[in-house]
This record gives sequence, C-alpha cells and structure tokens, in this order.
Amino acid sequence: MSQTSNVQVSVLAPQPAALELPPIQPILPDVPAEEIRLVLKLRERRVYVYRGDHVQSSYPVAVGRSGWETPTGSFEVMGMLQNPGWTNPFTGEVVEPGPENPLGERWIAFWTDGRNYIGFHGTPNRESVGRAASHGCVRMYNEHIRELYSMVQVGTTVTVQQ
Repeated sequence: MSQTSNVQVSVLAPQPAALELPPIQPILPDVPAEEIRLVLKLRERRVYVYRGDHVQSSYPVAVGRSGWETPTGSFEVMGMLQNPGWTNPFTGEVVEPGPENPLGERWIAFWTDGRNYIGFHGTPNRESVGRAASHGCVRMYNEHIRELYSMVQVGTTVTVQQ
C-alpha cells in the first residue's frame, strides 16, 4: 500500500526593492499677501483697516480740533514707537512713558512738516475719542492702538479723507 502525500510547496520569488520617491511637493502659484492700508474718515471719526479691498477692522478715533485740523491727503507710516515719551511743544516739558503720557502706549507717525509730527497714538483721555479734540493727531483707545500697531509697518499707506 502506498501513501500519497498532498503537500503543497510555495516558492517565494524575491520581490524587487520598493522605489523610494521623494515626498510630493505641490506647486502652488505665488499669491502676494494682500496689503494693509489705512483710511481715516475725519467726519466719521473712524479709521478703517483694509486688507486688499476688504475692511478688516475699524476703530473710533479723536481728530484735530478747530485750528489744529488733522491734515488730509495720502501719506505713509514713517515711524513707529512702543511706549513713547512726549515733549510738550509749547512748554518743553518732557513726559516719560507711562499711564499719564498723552501718547499712550503706541505711536504711529504719518505726517511731518519737518519739525512737528502727526500720527496715531493711544491716550489716557478716553473721553476724547470720538471728538475733535487733539492738536492734529489721531487719538485711539490704548487697546485699539496696540492692535493697529501690530497690523501696520513703516511704509503702510494712510489716506486721510474729510
């Protein structure tokens, strides 16, 4: 009597080495970041922050009072300071940075006649925001000037309209 064995044998063929491909890098078109620009509307006593053609945010402001009007036109941010000091242009008194400083916590200059400067700044005088109360500068609540300061840079366009 003979016994038959039904044994199956599998032969494994060597597998080719897997190809190692570099990670896929999508090719995207260069899209320039939309530029920030400021539009100050004196009659509204409000500054608008535009990113491209869209209003990103807006803030109430105080503007120059009669005889000290905020200049209109197209300007650029020319200087920025955190915790600025201030020198009274009439008395020469120097006010160090701090809670009583009339410039508040930030200064963003956009106009000069070569001697005097006008810009956006904070204020400890919160009641003045929304009024024509300054010597030409644009007063803002300190919490708003900090936000604005983080969005602009030297060269940012500032348009001041009636």
